[in-house]
Amino acid sequence: MIPSPRLVVGNWKMNGLCEQSSHLARAVAEGAQALPDDVRLVLCPPFTQLANVHGIINAAGPDTPLWLGAQDCHTTSSGPHTGDISADMLSDLGVQYVILGHSERRQAHGETDALIRRKVEAAEAAGLVPIVCIGETMEERLEGRTTTVLATQVEGSLTDDFNGVLAYEPVWAIGSGSVPPIDELERTLSLLHGLLQSRLKMDDIRVPILYGGSVTPAQAPTIFSIGSLGGVLVGSASLEAKSFLRIAESASLRLSAQPLSGPYRS
Repeated sequence: MIPSPRLVVGNWKMNGLCEQSSHLARAVAEGAQALPDDVRLVLCPPFTQLANVHGIINAAGPDTPLWLGAQDCHTTSSGPHTGDISADMLSDLGVQYVILGHSERRQAHGETDALIRRKVEAAEAAGLVPIVCIGETMEERLEGRTTTVLATQVEGSLTDDFNGVLAYEPVWAIGSGSVPPIDELERTLSLLHGLLQSRLKMDDIRVPILYGGSVTPAQAPTIFSIGSLGGVLVGSASLEAKSFLRIAESASLRLSAQPLSGPYRS
């Protein structure tokens, strides 16, 4: 059984000027009011639009299922780090979630598991919910190293008392338009649950596992047919309000109601 609600996280990446971001956030906020309370939406705009989107979320009222997330943070709370943003700064802006360790950060910026773990520590200390991304490349998949890669990333990227969200994003699926076969995805999610139990030394793991990688409205119902799935991390489809909201509607179809806990804290 998975905790309620399911998360639908929109990673806007490096997209959105003020007018475009305002229009998108308002459209999502308006549409989100019609969603059942078994789904939570998290918008992760670029740093320059966080204050803008936060104001729109606040204007939607206390009952909105819409929350604010960021796309990265630094390992320290302040200091001589030109161009960086700390977790405390994000919290000060009203941010509640932060994506860490996305494959684009790992590949383009050389982020290691050890660095990501330090960022997780900083996020947790600032009261943010970290969404830690892991995933194998196509080469690693073809070589049969998926299990080893994921185990290494879970071991190295998470803190001992991790209480956030894990996002499985196979690198080869991002932007490809394809997702793993449903039986393969189910096996991977089962593997990740086992890895979390081993890493955190707990039998009852309350860490939701999201799937990310070319999530579209057409594919969402099949993806959400997996009962153990905690939600999805959406890339390009989150840049259009209708498609993002259609994915959110799919998330609410097969949900088990349980008390809020862990990373779903208010």
